[in-house]
Amino acid sequence: MNAIFSCVAAFHNEKLLLLAGAVCIVGIYASSAIAAHAARSEGVLRRKWGIVSIVAAGCTAWATHMIALLAYQPGMLAGFEPVLTAISLFLVIGGIGVGVGLSIGQRARSRRFVAGVILGSGVTALHYVGQSAYRVTGHVGWDWYFIVPSVAISLGLFGVAMVAAGERNRALRRFAGPLLFGSIVVLHLAGMTAIAIVYDPTVALPATAIAPETIAPIIALVSFGLLSLAFFGLRSALNARAQMRRDSARLRELASLALEGLAVCDGETITTANRSLEQMAGLSQAQLVGRNLKRLLPGLVLAELPEHEEREVELVDAEGGYVPVRVVRKDISLGHQRQTVIAFRDQRERLRSEARLRTLAFTDTITGLPNRARFSDLLDHHAAAVRNGGDGFAVLMLDLDRFKFVNDTLGHGMGDELLRKVAARLRSMVAETNVVARLGGDEFAILLLDLPDVDHVRAVAAALVNAIDRAFLLDGQLVHIGVSIGVAIAPLDGTQPEELLRNADFALYKAKGEGKGTFSLFELELAERMLARTRMAADMRRALDTGEFEVHYQPLVDAGTGTVTAAEALVRWRHPERGLIPPVEFIPLAEETGLILPLGAWVLRTACTQAMTWANTIKVAVNLSPVQFRDDRLAETVASVLDQTGLSAERLELEITEGVMLDDEDRTLSMLKRLKTLGVSLAMDDFGTGYSSLSYLRRFPFSKIKIDRSFVRLLPEDPESAAIVRAIITMGTCLGMTTTVEGVETAEQYAFVAAADCTQVQGYHVSRPLPYVDFLSFLDGMKAAA
Repeated sequence: MNAIFSCVAAFHNEKLLLLAGAVCIVGIYASSAIAAHAARSEGVLRRKWGIVSIVAAGCTAWATHMIALLAYQPGMLAGFEPVLTAISLFLVIGGIGVGVGLSIGQRARSRRFVAGVILGSGVTALHYVGQSAYRVTGHVGWDWYFIVPSVAISLGLFGVAMVAAGERNRALRRFAGPLLFGSIVVLHLAGMTAIAIVYDPTVALPATAIAPETIAPIIALVSFGLLSLAFFGLRSALNARAQMRRDSARLRELASLALEGLAVCDGETITTANRSLEQMAGLSQAQLVGRNLKRLLPGLVLAELPEHEEREVELVDAEGGYVPVRVVRKDISLGHQRQTVIAFRDQRERLRSEARLRTLAFTDTITGLPNRARFSDLLDHHAAAVRNGGDGFAVLMLDLDRFKFVNDTLGHGMGDELLRKVAARLRSMVAETNVVARLGGDEFAILLLDLPDVDHVRAVAAALVNAIDRAFLLDGQLVHIGVSIGVAIAPLDGTQPEELLRNADFALYKAKGEGKGTFSLFELELAERMLARTRMAADMRRALDTGEFEVHYQPLVDAGTGTVTAAEALVRWRHPERGLIPPVEFIPLAEETGLILPLGAWVLRTACTQAMTWANTIKVAVNLSPVQFRDDRLAETVASVLDQTGLSAERLELEITEGVMLDDEDRTLSMLKRLKTLGVSLAMDDFGTGYSSLSYLRRFPFSKIKIDRSFVRLLPEDPESAAIVRAIITMGTCLGMTTTVEGVETAEQYAFVAAADCTQVQGYHVSRPLPYVDFLSFLDGMKAAA
């Protein structure tokens, strides 16, 4: 370092050195300003101004070098070899051109650094080729101790300068000029210090050497050109800034009309923002301008955000809160300068809307409880946890008893209010860590997660039954309902969601079968029974298609004469594996599954068809299930069967149980009248076993009552049974109705009911139910006996 200072002080004209430095600074500014002007231009002009910028940069380095050589005072005659001097100028222009060309559009710092090294190599070539063109009357030597480090340091500075020049941050870009100046100074001063000149009077200057007095005007002309370019660049920069201010003002006016937040950035520094962004961030225009974008969007790396690609980030507002936004970037030309526009779209309302939609999607609208979809998700989650070794839990399926009656009698509004009260009571009975959900209708479900043992589950289920059994106050009146609960416990009763739900349903079915208003835990035997029922239901569907059902007939005889007056059609199922299955095993299942409708229609059609083969004096009686009776097309079905089979309506008798009358009396009366209009007879079956009411006999158009076998079993010994049977027969006679006594199995029973003036007798004493062919044989036998 001392050697450099000594070289400068002892062998240089300080004024010329300062002039060289001034020319270097002016030239760097001029070439940078022209480069910026080229960047603002387009098409051919962009290319032309780019070439001018490169040439200006080369001339800057050349003029600086030449003035610095003129400042050197070797103490002997000196001159410049013209060819090498010209070559040094072309070398530096070429090196700078290649370096700049490689750096254009490169965001990678490593690429820009390499471009800077190439550019510096051109300046280095200028320096040492130019020094080789320096001629003196003596001998020139070189000290490589200064040359190698100075070249390495200057090339590194050139690389760093190009990296800084390409940065988006304006503050970093400002370091590019000083770094270029410093690299040139290091290169020249160290290079001049490395020269060792020895005077030799025998060495003369070449005849072609250009004297310093001759080359000085050329250098002055180049320097003047650089000064002119600097003025042009300054004017261009001032115009560009003015234009950018005007464009920014217009953009701000337009942006203020936009609903989205907009920010114009120079690099990552906000230069302007619209009112929407001010409101979104809670910051004024003055607070936003000059703020680094990272302070506003800490989670966004602007350089990694492609144009036109939306990305969700969080905006930090004035109070340090986070505002969810979607941002999109667009690079634009503003005042002949590339700027970045960031659009901010506030996502708070969208997220609130999505949250509301999620709430609606997973919440029951009546009770506010989780709905079936949400319950299924939670069940899946906890079942997966159990499979992975997590804690067990219980699934409780709840079905409200008598809710339909309340809903139908008090109205759907009151029914909804009852559901809300039930939901509130259920929530109050279990801990907050558990899940209470409404699956739909009057079905609820509970995930009992705090599960110490099975006894705890029993206690909770019992408490729930007792809680729902307490009266509810609806619109000033007390309403009583109940609840049946089925329980499945994981992992004891399964670990798959479908398995647990199915087993809880099995347990619920058992609870309802035990009289409702109770709870039942799943048992393996229950699943086996339910699976057997499922198989039977499937077999019944197949049996309807394959003709496995058949109709048997039990004769009804006149109590006085013993003549067959009617036959009751009774369905039987001849299973290919199980043999003959009695109706008590499959009729209830058929009613539950809805198969009773096609089965009942088949029985009616078959009975009417086969009745056409026996005497017209013998009627056929067909039982109607309550499920069939609720079918609004029942009357049309009966009429169609009579029309297709040709059986006269007077020969068809339809038997209906008392329970049918309890289900909407007005509708029942209307249906009975429609059937009566067809001309068929109507009989009340199993009279006296259910909800017998004399008003039924008065209101409904029955022509026969059938006394249930339960009153006949103890005849004639039991006086109470005898009194009841006599009373019913007497009542039927007084009302002009036929009376049929079922279940007569002994001669004594037959004699008793006949003496009591019963109209018809039915039972094993007369005959058991017979297959169709056997029944025809029975009729033939009766005829022969007569």
